[in-house]
Amino acid sequence: MGKPVQKRDDPLYMLLRDGNIETFNEKRRMGVKCDLRGADFRHVDLRGMEASNLDLRDAYFRQADLRGIDFTTANLEGASIHAAKISGTYFPPQLSADEITLSLIHGTRMRYDRE
Repeated sequence: MGKPVQKRDDPLYMLLRDGNIETFNEKRRMGVKCDLRGADFRHVDLRGMEASNLDLRDAYFRQADLRGIDFTTANLEGASIHAAKISGTYFPPQLSADEITLSLIHGTRMRYDRE
C-alpha cells in the first residue's frame, strides 16, 4: 500500500480518467484486462462503470463520483473513498458500514471483515 498512482501505461485506466466509461465497459466485456490496484481516481466521475470482479485494492477515490456503482464483487480492500459521492452505491459484503463511514468521513483505508 503506497501512494495512489496514475497508471498512464494502462489504456483502460486512462479511459476511466478521461470519462470514457462506456468504452471501458465495452473493452472489459471483450475480455481486455486492466490493473487498477492502487489507482488514483481523485475527482473522477465513474458513474456507469461496470465494476464486477475488478481488483481495486488500495485505490484512491477522494471526491470521486461513485453513485450507483455495484462494487459487490469488486475487491476494495485498502481503498479510500474520502468525500466521495456514494448515493446508491453497493459495497462488498465484507465491508462493514462502519468501515465505509470511516473512509468516507476521514479517508481511512477500508479493511475487510474476516469473520
